Amino acid sequence: MSRRILIAGNWKMNSAPEGACTESSVYHSTEHVDVAVFPTFLDLEECIAAGILTGGQFGHPEAHGAHTGDISMAMLKDNGCSMVLCGHSERRDHHKETNAHVAQQAKAALEVGLHPIVCIGETEAEREHNEQEDVIRRQMADLPLNADITIAYEPVWAIGTGNTATPEQAQEIHALIRSLLPEERTESTRILYGGSMKPSNAQELLLQPDIDGGLIGGASLEPEAFGEIIAIAEQLSQDN
Repeated sequence: MSRRILIAGNWKMNSAPEGACTESSVYHSTEHVDVAVFPTFLDLEECIAAGILTGGQFGHPEAHGAHTGDISMAMLKDNGCSMVLCGHSERRDHHKETNAHVAQQAKAALEVGLHPIVCIGETEAEREHNEQEDVIRRQMADLPLNADITIAYEPVWAIGTGNTATPEQAQEIHALIRSLLPEERTESTRILYGGSMKPSNAQELLLQPDIDGGLIGGASLEPEAFGEIIAIAEQLSQDN
């Protein structure tokens, strides 16, 4: 595989799993696989100090100002983060983040030296009406696709539901996403799958040619399960 696999754990509004920040935890990158975590703002410092590849779950595009409860991209960078999630489906839904605002986040992250992982994907209703391709095109339209970013495809209907897109469904959308990238970024941009990846389906998903890793929610809070996914990714990387 030409693109190094990235397995990212989004801990959402949960404390860091017990032992996550020890030297021997599964949350450290391996020889062939990049491993990153996205904890709450309260656990960022400990994860960074432990030498774990760490990102914020959100960053405000403005450097400072009257934005109660927010932390800026610049603050994340200054405190040691290397990545940031932009436009996770829960933020799009609960905080009404628009495609334009998500694009602003990604651009602001790049300006301060953070690597943005931009989340895109359709809802259950949009898929039922066969609108998923149009949704993906709209969500990507304003993104800085010429820059070094990662895209995470999240079928919203599969997040936290236990449902998962079939490998064929996921690959179809990942291939569409790659086709929308500028030619100079087509081969280098990583596209993650973010819809209920777990040990039982990780291998068949990661074997798809345009799936370069996973943005893991629930399973990332279980060190044993998360470690199994990483082990699968490591073996696939060595096999290729």
